[in-house]
Amino acid sequence: MKSKNSFIATDAYAEKRQIAFRVLLCLVCAFVVFSIVSSAFFSDSAIADAAVLKQGSRGDTVKTMQQKLIRWGYLKGTADGIFGAKTKSAVISFQKKNGLTADGIVGKATAQAMGLKLTSSTSSSSSSSSSTDLNLLARVVYGEARGEPYTGQVAVAAVVLNRVKSSSFPNTVAGVVYQSGAFDCVADGQINLTPNQSAYNAARDALNGWDPTYNCLFYYNPRTATSKWMLSRPVKLTIGNHAFC
Repeated sequence: MKSKNSFIATDAYAEKRQIAFRVLLCLVCAFVVFSIVSSAFFSDSAIADAAVLKQGSRGDTVKTMQQKLIRWGYLKGTADGIFGAKTKSAVISFQKKNGLTADGIVGKATAQAMGLKLTSSTSSSSSSSSSTDLNLLARVVYGEARGEPYTGQVAVAAVVLNRVKSSSFPNTVAGVVYQSGAFDCVADGQINLTPNQSAYNAARDALNGWDPTYNCLFYYNPRTATSKWMLSRPVKLTIGNHAFC
């Protein structure tokens, strides 16, 4: 026959087991709730890390894409960060215009053409450098291409960046811009004018990877150019008043 102390010890042990079970159950419930909330958050707000953007996607990257499409005239309305049917139609129109697969899905090629980054990894040092380059590029765009179509403004900034990547030119934005005789806006002082928002937008799009010139290193206005060497270059495309080669 068990003593009274044995029953007390058994009851205490059972109570401890119940407490441990309840704690474990609470932890499991908390984990399930956290998983559901995290899933909703990342599907709606962290689309920047997605491989593609498509109808149904949401988040800041979608909003940035919509702002670009609105600015370029492909999309009407407001940028709400929701990839709906109208946004898909605008993406398809952009893809057709730029010779891309017109499927309404923003993958690597379309994102690159839009100057859109699908990943959010940046460093403070690169951000600082980009800020300096952005300001200088915007001044070049404003001095060289204000009044040109928006795509033409991006194209001027893209030429600067293409030269930076070329072994035939200096390897920094400042080095390219201030290379002797490279840009009229430097020679006539218009480089020092205050850029407008369009110039900043164009410079930013070029820095993000949009190159309407497809790697051109030169451009000129056929109506005002006097350089025989420049005029002899084969023209790859014309945007607004500028020929790109």
